[in-house]
Amino acid sequence: MTAMTPVPELFREAVVALQSVRPRREVLLEPMRAPQRLAPWSYAVSCEVSGPADVLASGRLVLLHDPDGQEGWDGVLRLVMYVRAELDRELATDPFLPAVGWSWLTDALEVSGASWTALGGTVTETSSARFGDISGPARTDDLELRASWTPSDAGLLPHGQAFCQVMASVVGLPPVGVTLFGQRQSS
Repeated sequence: MTAMTPVPELFREAVVALQSVRPRREVLLEPMRAPQRLAPWSYAVSCEVSGPADVLASGRLVLLHDPDGQEGWDGVLRLVMYVRAELDRELATDPFLPAVGWSWLTDALEVSGASWTALGGTVTETSSARFGDISGPARTDDLELRASWTPSDAGLLPHGQAFCQVMASVVGLPPVGVTLFGQRQSS
């Protein structure tokens, strides 16, 4: 695209919808530089969240728009999500973790009322051990969730809300309005 190419109205609407997402207070959502070579138009947000047991997660949600569509998209808009979270050792060894991780996304999309097609992705568990002079914990366990899907229209507010819900689920935050035992409300 050239500097003189006007921004397509569909893309503009989709960006405005994503910008209207108001996450819960524990979820920090910020615009970031979007990848430039995946589609003619792109927009991205980054996310950081910390859970009740100091579980940290980071992620990003990227909106892609190609007025001509691309093979496999089944549309002209595409959302790409990446989430990475630290895990405790016990959770990292759970054989059901990949299925649970995937359900965090599918459940969030359904509960938010998002409409989509062509959903696909991976859930990856990694364990790293450090040796020698490398500082840090001797062992770390992580979960990565990568997914992409095609929204049915430019009304991306439910998709952005679903992304925030996935981030909250990954770190173990309870649903909004539910307090974990041992937590106190601050005034």
